Amino acid sequence: MFGFEAAELAAARTVRPAYQPLRHWLEGSPRELMETRRRQAELFFRRIGITFAVYGDPDAAERLIPFDIVPRILAREEWTALEAGLKQRVGALNAFLADIYGKQEILRAGLVPPELVLLNPAFAMSQIGKRPVGDIWVQIAGIDLVRTDANQFFVLEDNARTPSGVSYMLENREVMLKLVPELFANLHVAPVEAYPEKLLETLHSVAPPGAGDEPNSVLLTPGQHNSAFYEHSFLADKLGIELVEGNDLFVRDDVVYMRTTEGPQRVDVIYRRLDDDFLDPLAFNPASMLGVPGLMSAYAAGNVTLANAVGTGVADDKAIYSYMPEIVKFYTGEEPLLSNVPTHRCREPEALAYVLDHLPELVVKEVDGSGGYGMLVGPHAPRATIEAFAAKLRAAPEKFIAQPTLALSTCPTLCDSGVAPRHVDLRPFVLTGTNGVQIVPGGLTRVALESGSLVVNSSQGGGTKDTWVLDD
Repeated sequence: MFGFEAAELAAARTVRPAYQPLRHWLEGSPRELMETRRRQAELFFRRIGITFAVYGDPDAAERLIPFDIVPRILAREEWTALEAGLKQRVGALNAFLADIYGKQEILRAGLVPPELVLLNPAFAMSQIGKRPVGDIWVQIAGIDLVRTDANQFFVLEDNARTPSGVSYMLENREVMLKLVPELFANLHVAPVEAYPEKLLETLHSVAPPGAGDEPNSVLLTPGQHNSAFYEHSFLADKLGIELVEGNDLFVRDDVVYMRTTEGPQRVDVIYRRLDDDFLDPLAFNPASMLGVPGLMSAYAAGNVTLANAVGTGVADDKAIYSYMPEIVKFYTGEEPLLSNVPTHRCREPEALAYVLDHLPELVVKEVDGSGGYGMLVGPHAPRATIEAFAAKLRAAPEKFIAQPTLALSTCPTLCDSGVAPRHVDLRPFVLTGTNGVQIVPGGLTRVALESGSLVVNSSQGGGTKDTWVLDD
């Protein structure tokens, strides 16, 4: 049978109650069957073209993200608590963005250093005084969560610009329904299939005034060479909207139009998967060939909605992240329901001294980094790498934060040797529109496939799992 490894069986008391039905299924599944299902999953993903590009790797321009057929399971009461914390946090993020581009009360109160915001490369000076529909800046948020061995969830980072990965959440569920229908027959797994419908409702709710009952939304992609192009195409298809590139759109009299075979068609909402700097060569990077000349003029005139809004990248910054407990309390008047990972701001001399003295014990990240790049995992790094990072910290401490290496919880994962524990994180997707806040149960679970590894990013060799919230 293809059950837990001996070490897992010896620690049976640590298996969470929600996992007991899964454990019985695993222990009753022949190894050959599990291997066959793993191959079937890979064939399914390969057939439908679920790939991602790895920048700077000419030998692996397109890869399949490894998929683990052992689901990650959350009990309904766990999810209910997470959902409340996610709504609180994303609400505070929207209030923070509305404030820093408005009255800047949190800066005047001294709770967040003004230079961290006003000198941030992602801060869009052009948006000061602007108000998107409903004062909603982040319509789609991806909040990365980790759980420790002490069974407490922490927010690892906030993704408020162009969060990715939801297509894998949806496709992972589809393949699991095909491969293990017997599990779904016996367990009450909360569905995620309504996400595209909820996303379209959110986009339509923030359409400009006068757009009518059926706003025209499009998904703007950088093109097929982007690492997430599969997701862009997948989502456009699921939403029933056009997938467009910059040259498919044009602006006339501060109104955005899409070129069609039947003539120009007005566009009301753009779900953009393009960073600010490339949106409009007349307003940002003049060398950009990916954006739409004049788009920002139409946006400023209130004739088109961009989701997410321009300037939301400030909230992705890991130095700003370190102030999220203060931000949540300032705007909600409540204590945060979800805690941050304790964070050392290397820009502060005392924190820098501590980090330099404890580098082999810490995880160090670039404040504007993503995808697992530009980070140091001290306990797993060779001495030379640690010394090189120390030099980077001394040269530009303001570019880094550091965190302890938490005792992260693990989930059972199918490996060559059997079902073994591997570290995971979770990215739920939070939708915010004038119609309210919506979250489908679960999210994207990413898994570090190497034994002992803490890096789950697909660009760094991680894989994904389906995430099940059980209703009973």
